[in-house]
Amino acid sequence: MKTQTILMPLDMHLHLRDGVMLENVAPLTAYSFSGAIVMPNLVPPVKTLEDVKAYRARIMAAVPNDYFEPYMTLFYQNYDKAFLESVADELTAIKLYPAGITTNSEGGVSSFDIEEMRATLQAMSDLDIPLCVHGETDGFVMDREAEFMTIYELLASNFPNLKIIMEHITTKAAVDMLDKFENLYATITVHHLILTLDDVVGGMMKPHLFCKPIAKRPEDLDALLTVALEAHPKVMFGSDSAPHPQHKKESCGCAAGVFTAPIALQLLCEIFEQYDKLGNLQAFVSDNAQNIYGICPEFKEVTLEKRPFIVPENYFGVVPMYAGETLNWAIESVE
Repeated sequence: MKTQTILMPLDMHLHLRDGVMLENVAPLTAYSFSGAIVMPNLVPPVKTLEDVKAYRARIMAAVPNDYFEPYMTLFYQNYDKAFLESVADELTAIKLYPAGITTNSEGGVSSFDIEEMRATLQAMSDLDIPLCVHGETDGFVMDREAEFMTIYELLASNFPNLKIIMEHITTKAAVDMLDKFENLYATITVHHLILTLDDVVGGMMKPHLFCKPIAKRPEDLDALLTVALEAHPKVMFGSDSAPHPQHKKESCGCAAGVFTAPIALQLLCEIFEQYDKLGNLQAFVSDNAQNIYGICPEFKEVTLEKRPFIVPENYFGVVPMYAGETLNWAIESVE
């Protein structure tokens, strides 16, 4: 049987939620990943040192062993340098959300006034704290990410030593930005390497494929595939796996988010094998992230085997992408 081994796989953009949902989904990521950047958009959001420590403790209590590192983040607001110095050792990054643009982002940034943000962003730059950004405006839904490129340019040019991560990019416009500024990087999800908007709403609406930012056009998908398959050194895997209870996805006004945590590595093997690029998967799913963030994850060796794997219909009431369908790769062992 054909196998693929990945060392220290990393998910550089993950939603674990809290409470019972956290207890249910965290072990699924901890099983196959060495670590993950954990998003701070809880209710209320993670904004203080005490919040960070308490949330990390809840995550670690939910995972079955110590071979997983939650890389913690703060919800962006205008923090002063003294506070950032006090919390820097507990953080891997700070996450910026435009206000109201996605799940639990109501307290995000409502105006990108560089002078109002300067003290915080300069302190982050000085302290080498990366800025992760959900890059969308509140414009027409298909254009929101492309419209945000001017804000990335503003941030990158004003703070050239600040490491800026364009989160879950979905457009050719974002791919083109990678090489325009030395301090811009990006995460790419597995579902945005598979889907266009036609897959989501071209026929009957498929709520479990609906996410924000929404899947875009074929030419955007092609651009994402190009940089991911070549493991461009400025891109890395981030699932943006976003669990919601089944009833919130299968309802009028369904919640945005695709749940891929338990099947991400299997899907990535399928994609990279399809294009004869399995040799680049290690860099995309681990090595690039280690270099970009300067992290050294817990050792973990995940071996996948090319054999049929039927995706469960749900995991603790959360329906995954491709529920009930058969994938071509399965996790054989984790050591």
